[in-house]
Amino acid sequence: MSDFFQNGAIATLHGLGTRSLDDLEGELLGFAKQRPMGLVLPSLYSELEGPALAHIVEVLSQVPYLSQIVIGLDRADREQYAHALHYFSRLPQHHRVLWNDGPRLKAIDEQLQTLGLAPRELGKGRNVWYCFGYVQATGLVDAVALHDCDILTYDRALLARLLYPVVHPRFQYDFCKGYYPRVAAGKLGGRVCRLLVTPLLRALREMHGERPFLTYLDSFRYPLAGEFSLRTEVLANLRIPSDWGLEIGVLSEVQRNYGNRRICQVDVADNYDHKHQELSEDDASKGLSRMSVDIVKAVLRKLATQGVVFSAESIRTLKATYYRQALDFLEAYYHDAIMNGLTLDRDGEERAVELFSANILSAGERFLERPQETPFIPSWNRIQSADPDIFEKLRSAVSQDAQDAGGPA
Repeated sequence: MSDFFQNGAIATLHGLGTRSLDDLEGELLGFAKQRPMGLVLPSLYSELEGPALAHIVEVLSQVPYLSQIVIGLDRADREQYAHALHYFSRLPQHHRVLWNDGPRLKAIDEQLQTLGLAPRELGKGRNVWYCFGYVQATGLVDAVALHDCDILTYDRALLARLLYPVVHPRFQYDFCKGYYPRVAAGKLGGRVCRLLVTPLLRALREMHGERPFLTYLDSFRYPLAGEFSLRTEVLANLRIPSDWGLEIGVLSEVQRNYGNRRICQVDVADNYDHKHQELSEDDASKGLSRMSVDIVKAVLRKLATQGVVFSAESIRTLKATYYRQALDFLEAYYHDAIMNGLTLDRDGEERAVELFSANILSAGERFLERPQETPFIPSWNRIQSADPDIFEKLRSAVSQDAQDAGGPA
């Protein structure tokens, strides 16, 4: 059971175990009459072959208050896309599958490329960005949630609690981030958040003082959670990072546009488990190694926009300060694990800290060497200004793809 302590720059909405799911969903059904709700699912085709997504779809088929589900499908050929349409056909809600590798959506992407406005990297950020564009193009919902497709412990309460803060008529929140404990198979999870993000933020606060952005990020109990919800009006001006700094980048953007009072976090699960990324110590282009570099770059870029000056010397100081902070946190996590009967691999944790420490230097070097780098995909407001017909093109492409494959138009 959660506590009810408020200890940061944003509101924390706790799970105190005092309310039933039926009660929560009953209210959401009432809210849906005035504020229809949707869900975005960014998915790889490979996830259709695993147990997590099959369970998620089964659970979603029983959710009564959702009006729309948008699935972004990556790495699928024509036959796999047709299979995906059949796979998701059990959903009773209005749902559409964006075949991101299909010729029609690729043609739209190529058109935006010629204007210098398309996502520069393949991956989740691009997938989410096109899904958000389609949500706006259809205009069916006033609030939308997003979560990953590899959640092994998924249940209806997670989605209900995630959407509730942004659809309640007396709440002022435009954006809500989910959080949860990362414990699975008797082990403490969440290595990147525990061993990189929190000690990195504390190191930056030690070096640069109590800057509002650092205090804000440090207020999130799980800033790397892939689960969040927002009012659809937020989407028009939201710039999505195209690299693995997606979660940090989105948090930065909503604070810039709306301020802390319009942002909250909510406890969505007593436990959470999903596909675990490899540390990838020998290949910096994938796994947690690449993720750590992109996260550090996202934080440095944001601080630079606020007047913080970085140099090779300050990056080396940051690495050293982080390393000491991370080892102190590691000790606390080790004691926490022991007290709760969990296992924690001290050697593996220290190797992760050493990798993240080295990657702070790598990220800092790339940041200093490429000051002109623009990692954010342009906002949909800018896209519409450059191409006023873009939403009609999106709707038409998705509809024609589905018709050709025998699915719903």
